[in-house]
Amino acid sequence: MLKFQPAGFGQKSAQTRLGSVVYYTPIDSPVQSTLGSPQYNLAHQFDADNKPTVVFFHNFGGGASAYEWSKVYSVLSISHRVIAPDLIGWGASAHPERRYSTQDYLNVIEDFLEQVIEQISAGPVVAVASSFTGSLVARLAVSRPELFTKLFLTCPAGFKDFGAGAGRRLPEPIINTPFLDTAIYTLGATNEFAVRNFLENFLFAQSDRLSPEIVAAYLASAQQPNAQYAALAFLRGDLYFDLAPYWAHLQVPTALVWGEQAQFTPVATGRRFAELNPRAVRRFQVVSKTGVLPQLEQPGIVAALLLDWLGANTDTAPD
Repeated sequence: MLKFQPAGFGQKSAQTRLGSVVYYTPIDSPVQSTLGSPQYNLAHQFDADNKPTVVFFHNFGGGASAYEWSKVYSVLSISHRVIAPDLIGWGASAHPERRYSTQDYLNVIEDFLEQVIEQISAGPVVAVASSFTGSLVARLAVSRPELFTKLFLTCPAGFKDFGAGAGRRLPEPIINTPFLDTAIYTLGATNEFAVRNFLENFLFAQSDRLSPEIVAAYLASAQQPNAQYAALAFLRGDLYFDLAPYWAHLQVPTALVWGEQAQFTPVATGRRFAELNPRAVRRFQVVSKTGVLPQLEQPGIVAALLLDWLGANTDTAPD
């Protein structure tokens, strides 16, 4: 997956409870190392300039990976320390054979952020996340607010929000049938036609924004060994939860960005989140003619919104 990263980015790794998380960050030379290793410490001597640390978390769904945010964090890397992991079960990170749970991913994100803070940033970070992973980051920010300075979330959703379930992506008899679910994943997510069709019809509002590189990056992630385990856990609805009860207790300053034509998570849901907790949600912005991944479909707009949010004073809470 490194070949899909911006020029000057390298691949490193960190250990979590579920295995190795690969992440991408600007480096002096394209080497691989591990958090805590001598190579890691040498490679990061150039980072001792107190740049603010921004951690980017990708969405879930067949073919997901850190690439999703790459057109945004390539812009930020000049002024900020950028870290973008492939979560467990996705991209180049470990793909354990297991039936994933919501708590699994909360643990992985928590483990990863603790290591980033201890060994890289020396303090809380700005977290950037999208869709379902945005809901996980928000939930973690409620229980561990000391890990974060700000949140920037695009279309966050637990897919059972406000008591309304999003429904399963596949019929229950199919997704719970051994071998059949895997066969469907192989046919429906690991070839170029299927990947392009999914991106065009469900994630993007305008198909002419879908480049061959985007399709290739999603296909490469979807074809990783054991990639079906995380993807099917999401399709089955095993990971879904109602974000609203957690959202009401969020205190970390948060900016929400929504794709005007987002499927599964309409703009109306975003407005409900903004109204539910106006003390935390300082900004709610809608990107017109855009789907559920504005960071991939309209990266220039999202990068500008993020840079503005990073420079905003959030010390004083709104009345």
